Amino acid sequence: MKVDYIVVGLGLAGIAFVEELIAANKTVLVFEDHSQTSSLVAGGVYNPVVLKRFTPVWNGAAQLALALPFYRALEKKLAEKFDVTFSTKKVFKSIEDQNNWFAASDKPLLAPFMNPKISKESVNGVIAHYGFGEVLGTGRIDTEKLIQHYRKYLQDKASIQFEKFDYNALKFAKNTIQYKTIEAQKIVFCEGFGVKQNPFFNYLPLKEAKGELLTIHAPKLAIDFLLKSTVFVLPLGNHYYKVGATFNWKDKTSIPSEEGKEELVEKLKKVITVPYTIINQTAGVRPTVKDRRPLVGVHPIQQQLAVLNGLGTRGVMIAPTVAKNLFNHLEKGTPLAIEIDIKRFNS
Repeated sequence: MKVDYIVVGLGLAGIAFVEELIAANKTVLVFEDHSQTSSLVAGGVYNPVVLKRFTPVWNGAAQLALALPFYRALEKKLAEKFDVTFSTKKVFKSIEDQNNWFAASDKPLLAPFMNPKISKESVNGVIAHYGFGEVLGTGRIDTEKLIQHYRKYLQDKASIQFEKFDYNALKFAKNTIQYKTIEAQKIVFCEGFGVKQNPFFNYLPLKEAKGELLTIHAPKLAIDFLLKSTVFVLPLGNHYYKVGATFNWKDKTSIPSEEGKEELVEKLKKVITVPYTIINQTAGVRPTVKDRRPLVGVHPIQQQLAVLNGLGTRGVMIAPTVAKNLFNHLEKGTPLAIEIDIKRFNS
C-alpha cells in the first residue's frame, strides 16, 4: 500500500492536518489507538481574550478568522452540528477587576471582543457581587462529537487503522518511508501527550497537565452563556453544564480522580448557589509547552518526519492555523512561524 502521508493521532491537530491533505488531493492513512483523550474531554471553547489578565490571545483574531470557517466546512461535510455560539461572561471579583476591564476594552486588539459596559444583572443562583464583563464572538466546538464523526468518515474511506503505531517498524529510504506493508512519503505525528513515548520527538519539552471536568444537572440554573469565575460553567442545554477545569502536573493518567472532583466541587461553591447533581466526570492529559506555543516542525535528521503538537487549552482555535502552516512548509517550502517551529529547541 502506498500513501503520501501517514498521520499518527486523530485529535484536533490530526483532523486539521488531514483536512489540509484531503483538500490538496493527497492520500493519507491515519493511525489512532484511543490512548490520548485530551481533545475528547476538552471544553472546546474558543475565546480570543485571556480572562485572567484581560489580554489578547496570541494571534487570536487571525486564528478565529481561519478556525470558524474551518468548522463550518466540517459541519457541512459531515452533516452534523459542532459549533455552538454564545457570549462569555467574566465574574468580577472587585472594583479593580472592573477598572482593568474598562482599560483593556479600549485596546485595539481587544475592543472588537469586549463589551465595555459592565453588566449588573442579577442571575439566579450565580454569585457575582461586582457584576460581569461580556466577551463577544465566543463559542464551543463539540470536540468529542467531531472526533467521533471524523473517525467514522475516515473509516468509511478505509483511511484509518485503530492500532498502536510501532516506531520500531519504520525503515527509511532516500525519498520514502516503509512502515510494515505501507510506503509513505512523510509521517506527521499528532499524538498529544503520547509524543513523550515517540523516540524521534521525545526530546521536545512537552509538559503534561491533567485536566478534569464535571458534567452537572442544575434545574434551577438557567444561563445561556459561558460563566467564567473560579471555574467555568458551560451550558450544554436542558440545564446540563460542564464545569472545569483542574490542572494537575503530577498525575499523568487519564483516569478521573476523587481529588479532582473535590477540587471542582469546592470551587463551584464560590460560583453558584443552586443545588445540582453530578452526572459525569472526565479526565485527559493536555500537552502543554512552557512558552505556551505549539510544537510544529520537521525532525532535525529524519526530514520525512514531522510533528504537530502542544496545542494546549486553546486547541480548537490554534489547530487549523498551525496545520495549514505545517502543510505549506512540507509541500511548498513556506517557512514555519518562528514562534511555533521546534527548531527553537534543537540547539
